[in-house]
Amino acid sequence: MAKPISNFSRVPDVRFFEAQCPVHGTVDGAEVEQFDGSYLVRTCRRCQWEAMNTADTRSEAHTQALARRKATALNELLIGSGITPRFAGCTLDNFTTGAVLEKVRALATCQSYVDQFEENYRAGRSLILSGNVGTGKTHLASGMVQQAIRKFGAAAVITSAAEIIRIAKGSMVRGAEYTERDVINELAGIDLLVIDEVGAQKGSEYELGLLHEVIDRRYQLVRPTVVVSNLPANTLGQFIGDRALDRLRQNGGQAVGFSWSSMRATA
Repeated sequence: MAKPISNFSRVPDVRFFEAQCPVHGTVDGAEVEQFDGSYLVRTCRRCQWEAMNTADTRSEAHTQALARRKATALNELLIGSGITPRFAGCTLDNFTTGAVLEKVRALATCQSYVDQFEENYRAGRSLILSGNVGTGKTHLASGMVQQAIRKFGAAAVITSAAEIIRIAKGSMVRGAEYTERDVINELAGIDLLVIDEVGAQKGSEYELGLLHEVIDRRYQLVRPTVVVSNLPANTLGQFIGDRALDRLRQNGGQAVGFSWSSMRATA
């Protein structure tokens, strides 16, 4: 596609202004949105280019330019992940288990899944997180997305089923510059897709068909999908289709149950 059609993988906000560079004089300055919500002043583009392309590769300038490029790429992946500000600080490391065995097992499964992400990616191995409201499913899912990005440089995105449906229905509006197929292809091209809040939608025939097609398309391309729901795993078929549910379980795909009480009241 020539341009993004949604906020599934949005780009950082950039504020432009006129700046002074001690080497190049007046230049186009910019502040770039960071994953933590702050804004970082971007280095002079000419200085960055020269440090990358003309400076001695053993020089400090070249080393710093490489570090800036790496940090920029990481920030773009994190901003594009769809993790909201509420869950930006949620990692696998700060998920509280309180030594409750079920929570320990859920965390261990999520940690193992992302630790072995390269293997899971090659196998297209998926994961289902399902159970009670407020038990930390989105926390763990966001943590997996962050770790897949930080450790492997993966293009990982978390979005809700409702958002997928909203964007797809937008293609039906007169004058829309994209099609439903574009939406499905965009989601299919992501390294790791987490679909949150499955089952919170109406469950219409159209919604079921759309979510089934997204999951099936990723299955055909051997791409891993994580599904998050407040419903029992064995009832998800009525919202994504029984075949899609079966495909999530194929090739070693696991389902993790979250049966403990909501953690929000004590948070």
